[in-house]
Amino acid sequence: MDKMKHRINRGLLFVPIVIGGIFLFTWGVQLLWNAVLPTAIPAVKEINFWQAMGIFVLSKILFGFNKGWGGRRRSWKERMDNKWRDLTPEEKEKIKGEWQNRCGKWGMGANTGANKAAE
Repeated sequence: MDKMKHRINRGLLFVPIVIGGIFLFTWGVQLLWNAVLPTAIPAVKEINFWQAMGIFVLSKILFGFNKGWGGRRRSWKERMDNKWRDLTPEEKEKIKGEWQNRCGKWGMGANTGANKAAE
């Protein structure tokens, strides 16, 4: 029972923080828009708070909700390094061979189309 009460209290605290964050970010969008764009591009007009919220929501829809701050995300290089590390030596040689067939040996004097045309 005590655990459930703790969850409810935590949820009640979470909601105003999220709403406050949304309003704070919207205000930031409005300030940035009004400070930068109308002076840089004369055809662009200043926006009000609700227009800024629309831009903020639209950007979240287009660019994703969980791609901002908070937590360290692994880069694509780290993910590829982890995948490469898990491969057997035979699998690595097979992949290297496939890439050499597809791309040639870059930087190793391979006969590419440009080199063949020059000959």
